[in-house]
Amino acid sequence: MTHFLSSDSNPNGYRLEDILGAVRRDLILRSVKIADDQRVEARSVLDNNIRILQLLSEAMHLAERSTHVLDKAYGPSQSAHGGPPRIGVA
Repeated sequence: MTHFLSSDSNPNGYRLEDILGAVRRDLILRSVKIADDQRVEARSVLDNNIRILQLLSEAMHLAERSTHVLDKAYGPSQSAHGGPPRIGVA
């Protein structure tokens, strides 16, 4: 069973790109709060956050491409309405 992602056992779950976007927004808000802190530790954390934001953005684009591939090949997902998964097994 998935905890966050949409699946046959969790039809009200989220798309991966939506979860990654929410995490990215939270990290941006947290980073803004330390942007003017010139301490070495804060600069290090901010640098790490910027790199994480880049990786999250890359992951979001990959997830969006996967959704696009599935939508193009099989149409919109019907799993939230009790339909079968578009690929794999239920």
